[in-house]
Amino acid sequence: MTPKNFPQANVMYGEGQPEYQPLPVYRSEDGQAISCWELTDEEIEKIKETKCLYLSMMTFGQPLQPVYLTVDKEELGL
Repeated sequence: MTPKNFPQANVMYGEGQPEYQPLPVYRSEDGQAISCWELTDEEIEKIKETKCLYLSMMTFGQPLQPVYLTVDKEELGL
């Protein structure tokens, strides 16, 4: 799974930081940070098989922030 640039992206997180993969994001005025991810054929097959997707977040000991996963960008207003 790799981050994918998309027309609405207006910020690049991690750019110039070799320890991170750059992440194109649409950052909205209300604080949302929306990214797009492209799956490999193997990942698509695994999701079809298991119907599961796992999410790992680095919180650095801070409270968990709300997340929303979707396959429909219109649900996000894009």
